[in-house]
Amino acid sequence: MPRLSGFEPQHAQRLAALRAYAILDTPPEREFDEIAEMAAQACGTPMAHINFIDADRQWIKAAFGHTPRSMPLDFGFCTEAMRADGVLVLPDLAAEPETAANPLVTGAPHLRFYAGVPLVTPDGWAIGTLCVLDRVPRTLTDQQIFILKALARTVMTQLESRNAEAALRRNEERYRSLFTFIDAGFCLVELKFEGGQAVDYRFLEANPAFERQTGLTDVVGRWMRELAPDHEQRWLDLYGRVALTGEPVRVEQSAEPLGRWYDVHAYRVDGPGRNRVAILYNDITERRRSERVLRAREAELRLVADAMPVLIAFIDRNLTYQFANAAYEAWTGQTPDAVVGRTVRDLLGPGPFEARRSGIERALAGQEVREEWAWTFPNGQARIADTRYLPRRGPDGRIDGFYVFAHDVSERKRIEVLLQSRAEHLEAQVAAQTRDRDRVWTLSPVLKLVSDRDGQVQSVNPSWSRALGWSETETIGRPALDFLATPEREAALAALRPLCAGSRVEDIELSCLTRAGDRRRVLWTVVPEDGLFYGFGRDITEQREAEEALRQSQKLEAIGQLTGGVAHDFNNLLTIIRSSMEFLRRPDLAEERRRRYLDAVSDTVDRAAKLTGQLLAFARRQALKPQIFDIGARLRSIADMLDSVTGARIRVVIDLPETPRYVRADESQFETALINMAVNARDAMDGEGSLILRLEGDRPMPPIRGHAGAPGPFVAVRVSDTGAGIPDADLGRIFEPFFTTKEIGKGTGLGLSQVIGFAKQSGGDIDVASARGHGTTFSLYLPQVEAPAEAAEADRGPRRTAEARRGLCILVVEDNLGVGRFCTQILEDLGHAPVWAKSAEEALTELDQAPDRFDVVFSDVVMPGMGGFALARQLQTNRPDLPVVLTSGYSHVLAKDDAHGFALVRKPYSAEQLAQVLYETAKRRGQPATPLPRPGKTDFPPA
Repeated sequence: MPRLSGFEPQHAQRLAALRAYAILDTPPEREFDEIAEMAAQACGTPMAHINFIDADRQWIKAAFGHTPRSMPLDFGFCTEAMRADGVLVLPDLAAEPETAANPLVTGAPHLRFYAGVPLVTPDGWAIGTLCVLDRVPRTLTDQQIFILKALARTVMTQLESRNAEAALRRNEERYRSLFTFIDAGFCLVELKFEGGQAVDYRFLEANPAFERQTGLTDVVGRWMRELAPDHEQRWLDLYGRVALTGEPVRVEQSAEPLGRWYDVHAYRVDGPGRNRVAILYNDITERRRSERVLRAREAELRLVADAMPVLIAFIDRNLTYQFANAAYEAWTGQTPDAVVGRTVRDLLGPGPFEARRSGIERALAGQEVREEWAWTFPNGQARIADTRYLPRRGPDGRIDGFYVFAHDVSERKRIEVLLQSRAEHLEAQVAAQTRDRDRVWTLSPVLKLVSDRDGQVQSVNPSWSRALGWSETETIGRPALDFLATPEREAALAALRPLCAGSRVEDIELSCLTRAGDRRRVLWTVVPEDGLFYGFGRDITEQREAEEALRQSQKLEAIGQLTGGVAHDFNNLLTIIRSSMEFLRRPDLAEERRRRYLDAVSDTVDRAAKLTGQLLAFARRQALKPQIFDIGARLRSIADMLDSVTGARIRVVIDLPETPRYVRADESQFETALINMAVNARDAMDGEGSLILRLEGDRPMPPIRGHAGAPGPFVAVRVSDTGAGIPDADLGRIFEPFFTTKEIGKGTGLGLSQVIGFAKQSGGDIDVASARGHGTTFSLYLPQVEAPAEAAEADRGPRRTAEARRGLCILVVEDNLGVGRFCTQILEDLGHAPVWAKSAEEALTELDQAPDRFDVVFSDVVMPGMGGFALARQLQTNRPDLPVVLTSGYSHVLAKDDAHGFALVRKPYSAEQLAQVLYETAKRRGQPATPLPRPGKTDFPPA
């Protein structure tokens, strides 16, 4: 075949032709070495080689006169020879500019002569060269060129022969592998005939698969009747017919003695006279078993498909029904057998078919199609079919048809329409409710706030902004406590703590900060729900202001009543004092009557002091003298004396805990409060019933009358009666001053006012519970404290009778002239040396002039300029060694700070009380005391 024009080293077909010979990188072969040697001898050159040109190198298969090697394409001259027609002869390489610089010329082996012939395949592809080389310039004769060409053809013939031998070896190996490893059993048998009938056959060849499939081993050279005497005659007849006629057969038959099924292909070999038959066996026992199972499953699937109310069919690419289930009879009026074999157009009609054509074409293109079609049943009933076309792919992967599934969805459609109508109606209702809810949220005058469990505000309604001035943007994201007055935040946290346990909090009154810096009183109810806290607040600022105004009005009214009541009571007391003093001035008054009038004056002063004490307790300005005492012991001692207060027909019952409970309060005021409650109970029972005093300890104080409670601990003193109870209309007013339901002249209305004043001033409160016809219970809450060790020791030690002393230098500080003059006279009568200063400033001047002169300072509390309390504090700092005794009938300073640390003498006081206090105070300074005779009782007026 002529060479293809041109030469491209990297041409894919050329490289494929080269690699088809599998010659590259093979070891030397004698045949090729001899051809190279013959070329060198024929051309008279010292060197010759056979080259094959790869994509990027030239590889020398055989070489004569030098060592074979591989080199780059641009080193040699073979690529030029492959481009030339015939033989390329280069007589003098050094003389040609194109070749003179070649490394093979300038370096080893220093070539000067080259002649080469292309090696061309039968298809015309140049794959290499046969060339001769010399180190001196020369040329070739025509005969040498002829021989060189002939040797080049010999190289190609050798390559082709080499390829053919390799192919033959591969075919033999392939056949042997096929014979050995194919799954089909193969055997070559020679039949024996008797009377024209095959009676046996002998095995000439058998592959391993034959032994595996038949279970017969070592069969070559043996007869079948020897191996299986019960071998069926039908197999002998089948093979005999093939041997005699030469017609091949293929059958599926069972071999009962072997318990197998076979697919058998038999054909004659080696001519008609030798009776030889080649047999291919395929064991199809499992396939036949699978076919039986498959047929059973098909029958079962047909049963299932026919039982389903869904229309099921398969339609091939010719749009012909290949399968239809029993539902077709109900849908079309035709049996499945009548449907199979018909076309879609024929079954549905031209109109419905054209409507479905697009979906059918898409299904045949590989798409899953789902559509709804109106369908008329044979009985004329109109239905809606939800129809699906599912493509089916054959073994070759191509779509050979599609399945049809049609489901009657008429009822579902009716329900969907009904549900859609109801959903639209429900949506309208929800929208209306949402609008109503939004209106409630937007237009409600109630402040509404939503926060998370950490207290961060999530949303607020417009009333929040209207009431407090904070916009929604300024509020959301901030802690809710930021909007409360700082002093109330801790109490608010305590009150809101039940929210964390899932309990709602109601009616907690808090001061909320406005954006302008003012405060608004808001009554809150907070409800936990779904991990959020929902707060509802009612702005009661104006209500509280109105209540305060009402209280002020009531206070003015009370002051008016107080003025009249106090004037009336004091006029009565002054009448007694004045009348007694007039009789005492008579020189002829008998001693017995003189003592009676003096006792009347003293008793009247005590009654006046009690009246002023009640008034101060009502005003919560009573100067208390708190101390720690066992409240249970006090209740027991008071209960012993209540019989004289309540009368014989009222039974007093006490219920006390075994463990002592201690409080810090004014013991005298506590007794007064208890007696006031007992008197009220007596009057409520009309002098007959039971009065129960119960003490409970370690209790919290609950919220009372809108005020927040406290965790405590508190003691609760409960005073219960069996009286008629308090009417609901009066229950909210019983603690108001001067409020009484008693007849005129039988009550002042200050008793319970004194109780609540004492409770509040002591850090507690009082609550009341009453039901008409079932009595009333007052609960007095006081802070509970631990019993100090020194108090217990003091209680166990004997009390010492205090004795007065004389000889003290006392600085008297009193702004009231009458009281100051009278006080200095009494102190002189007691044997002391008083110095009277009419103000605190004057007293400081006296002390500066004579620092060591005075033993004690006796000062009034309420004075113009510097008060007595301020004076005492200054002396405590500057003169800590100088004792100070304070006196007052009323002081808001002492009422607020009962822990002032100074000795206090309440006005009115007696000379005996004053002498006792002065003695105790001076003794603490460490001066000796000289007992004095006990003076007569002299009362000092309050100031």
